Amino acid sequence: MNQHEIYLGGKKAHFEKSEIKGEPVLLQNESFYKISNSDIMRPFFMSIVSDSDHWMFISSNGALSAGRKNSDSAIFPYYTDDKITESHEITGSKTILQIHKDGKSLLWEPFSERYEGVYAITRNLYKNSFGNKIVFEEINEDLGLIFRYQWNSSDLYGFVKKATLVNDSKNDVQLTILDGIQNILPYGINEDLQNNRSNLADAYKKSELEAEIGLGIYALSAVIVDKAEPSEALKSTIAWSLGMNKPTHLISSLQLDAFRKGMPINEEIDIKAEKSAYFISSKVELSPNSDKDWIIVANLNQGPSDVQAISSLLKSEKGLYNKVLEDIELGTQNL
Repeated sequence: MNQHEIYLGGKKAHFEKSEIKGEPVLLQNESFYKISNSDIMRPFFMSIVSDSDHWMFISSNGALSAGRKNSDSAIFPYYTDDKITESHEITGSKTILQIHKDGKSLLWEPFSERYEGVYAITRNLYKNSFGNKIVFEEINEDLGLIFRYQWNSSDLYGFVKKATLVNDSKNDVQLTILDGIQNILPYGINEDLQNNRSNLADAYKKSELEAEIGLGIYALSAVIVDKAEPSEALKSTIAWSLGMNKPTHLISSLQLDAFRKGMPINEEIDIKAEKSAYFISSKVELSPNSDKDWIIVANLNQGPSDVQAISSLLKSEKGLYNKVLEDIELGTQNL
């Protein structure tokens, strides 16, 4: 055996050396700068701009902090760049796929280091010329699948994660998808509180799901103050999704390991004193050379009237998916 060969579960691991390359490309008829094999580089930090009050600092490994207006209104924790980079497994986008084939279920977790070497993969990074869109791409050569997710901002709706799964093989593929965002902050946790008393903040977190429309609502059970007086938290962070057919919703990360082990997961309606998340899970079948798109939208500083307004849209607005994409493009035109 060659001294450089490593085997995982009886299968030779994939650790091929690849070339890092940067070049301008067209992606979905828009100009992007592409870094091929971006995961070989040491993680680096990027700023994603907006035509409105959104801010986002994101590492090339996918870990991020983001919010609106300032660091006291964050939707993902605002830390120094080293802490953000180290949090890529527990903060921001997370996707886990079960590929059902020949009576077996193969597990693929794009952009995770958990299964490094199991598959022959290529990871690429794209940033558009306006600087308001970032795309992460992982190509799984063994499975014949490509997964991409893209962060966008919408003045009307908040932060939008658009995901795309492509079947690049010649066979039909049956999958169970679990996709979402994690470590969501309820509105009202400022920078100082998150950095110095994050465990206390966790104790006050309350996550709820409006199951009929798949709307996640994240609030504090009470405003965290030193005074011995009642102080109700009236504003919240929200998350919702479009594009999946009757998905199962999770509002925490508590069942991710169960999904990894092939165990059934149950929809979560009410979670207290845990880090908040928003996940959707659904079975999907892709024919050769086809793809599947969906979006997850999150916004903060939402009062009761705002929550009611988006609830009504989710119940009645059939063209909401396209309206979200149109508002994203309006932001790009404004820039």
